[in-house]
Amino acid sequence: MEYNIAQLNLARMIAPIDSPIMADFVNNLDRINNLAENSIGFVWRLKGEEENATTLRVFSDEFLIINMSVWDNLNSLFEFTYNTDHVGIMKRKKEWFSKMKEMHMVLWYIKEGDTPSPDEAKERLAYLREHGETPHAFSFKSRFTTDHLANYKVITS
Repeated sequence: MEYNIAQLNLARMIAPIDSPIMADFVNNLDRINNLAENSIGFVWRLKGEEENATTLRVFSDEFLIINMSVWDNLNSLFEFTYNTDHVGIMKRKKEWFSKMKEMHMVLWYIKEGDTPSPDEAKERLAYLREHGETPHAFSFKSRFTTDHLANYKVITS
């Protein structure tokens, strides 16, 4: 069986998305999303009516925005995240987003051809927060492989 890597990343805005404070972030969304979509290994990303996910409300906090995508493999996602112009936006995150105290991103494997739902992403993030890094839900720190996944039993509460 072949797998892709799914990711969820949350950010809490310091101001409404249409405020002047958020303008430069919003003005860069299309450029960075196009960069992602044209990157080696990109498969899919969550989009709303504006061709991004900023207006989708997956959590009750209206200042919490999400980014969700699927990539061929962990290396492709890592390359986009840390070795493209995306880094410049990440370096400026304090201008637009508050520091989150709990884990705000999660990676997990999905079967090739599947598309994760926001509810699945929420479950994976909750699992990571409760159980720490496992092959079921992890971050770039752990870099679990699908071999790890095959031998892992999901912890149920």
